[in-house]
Amino acid sequence: MENAQLIGLSRQIGLQRQMDVVANNMANINTTGFKAENILFEEYVMPVARDRDFPRLDQPLSYVQDWATMHDLSGGAMVQTGSELDIALNGPGFFAVQTPAGERFTKAGSFQLSANGTLVDLNGNPVLGNGGPIQFGPEETNILIGSDGSVSSSAGAKGSLRLVEFDNPQDLQREGSNLFAGGTPMAATQTRAMQGFIEKSNVSGIAEMAEMIRVQRAYESAANLSAKQDELRRTAIQRLGDTNA
Repeated sequence: MENAQLIGLSRQIGLQRQMDVVANNMANINTTGFKAENILFEEYVMPVARDRDFPRLDQPLSYVQDWATMHDLSGGAMVQTGSELDIALNGPGFFAVQTPAGERFTKAGSFQLSANGTLVDLNGNPVLGNGGPIQFGPEETNILIGSDGSVSSSAGAKGSLRLVEFDNPQDLQREGSNLFAGGTPMAATQTRAMQGFIEKSNVSGIAEMAEMIRVQRAYESAANLSAKQDELRRTAIQRLGDTNA
């Protein structure tokens, strides 16, 4: 009975982790540039434990293990805003921003100007150009962003946005809800900037809600099985007690 309960518990732990991922996706359904996550599971065969209740006495025990979390980097819907500081990326590239923890990468292109004229994201992190943060003077107007990331204004050329791509973007590690760290960035060659647009979250509300219901039902099923195992144990103990009495 202990083996059955432990296997069921491993399943419940995996489902709880899956529910956390689904809930995070749902919470960011309206977050600009957010990329959904999916969790992968694998069978973990206990190397020592065996179940000896089967005809073949060395029956191995299989548990559930959450193996990895995958980034869904498919594109979200492009929405035109008309704002000169809204930039969407058409392709696999990322913006580079400077955070207190170092350089990070994001798909969220809703930018603004700080009090000192620095181009920053919504969290106040400077958006990096190829030569560092991009700065504008107080009198500059007509900010233009080219498809290659080049930046200009009424004062002339201001540099170029640092757009990066990755050979294996699954190596990236999510930080917070909308930043990524790690990987080996390289200059973008397949990505084009679109000024006046933002990329919406790629989370499908209908699909995530259906997944949430499925996970909830699977968790309830595993919990019911565990409760039945407890009841079998209590019944067995009671019968053994009655026999000894």
